[in-house]
Amino acid sequence: MRKTYREIAERLHTCRRVLFITGAGVSADSGLPTYRGVGGLYNSGDTEEGMPIEEAISGRCLASHPEITWKYLSQIQHNCGAVQPNAAHRVIAEFEKFLKVVVLTQNIDGLHPRAGSSDVIEIHGTLETRRCMRCDHPAPPSTPDEDISAGKLPRCEKCGGVVRPNVVLFGEMLPEKALYRLQDAVDEGFGMVFLIGTTAVFPYISQPVIMATHMGIPTVEINPARTHLTGYVEYYIPHGAAEAMTAIMEEYSKAAN
Repeated sequence: MRKTYREIAERLHTCRRVLFITGAGVSADSGLPTYRGVGGLYNSGDTEEGMPIEEAISGRCLASHPEITWKYLSQIQHNCGAVQPNAAHRVIAEFEKFLKVVVLTQNIDGLHPRAGSSDVIEIHGTLETRRCMRCDHPAPPSTPDEDISAGKLPRCEKCGGVVRPNVVLFGEMLPEKALYRLQDAVDEGFGMVFLIGTTAVFPYISQPVIMATHMGIPTVEINPARTHLTGYVEYYIPHGAAEAMTAIMEEYSKAAN
């Protein structure tokens, strides 16, 4: 495996632009479980309300029963706020010292920006920002003492409407701004593409990898378990994100000397 890390590092030294595509697995070493649900943070069958979590945190449920959706969003928000970026996040951010790095993430935990990555396409949105559902006015982020579990929904300071986080709930469309940013980034091209900690079931996640392989661009998958893209990529690393990215950076630093 050390030889594989060395080869990847050598290929990186020939690149100018790199795309890192990340999913829940990249945040696993921070303590966030790779469960189903928004951001991969819930896996307990039906909720207390007798509905699947996908329904509880859907756009439709938020519109009709915001207290239910916020009950589970607040749990996810608490989990994300309680952890810190891990070595994988930090290494990806560190590569900006040497390369043009674009991060396409499915995660809503905000850990990539917190680690220092500056060009992050949060395709499913982020819990870090909020807006009013009634007037669309930006709302302050959550505070450590916020207690939504007590049934007190966050309200807009301007009109009093219920506030929501800027995340893509089940049944909602992807944000156009993020899609345009992704298309622009792909059009500019990449010298290497990494797929880390995601099964890449969505076409907008898998397509950049498949396109890169067809164009002869080096591709790397870092996942403990094989995925439907494993057969496409040039390098497959069956390890966790933090371990693999740390080893790649070590070899990259050696090759620079």
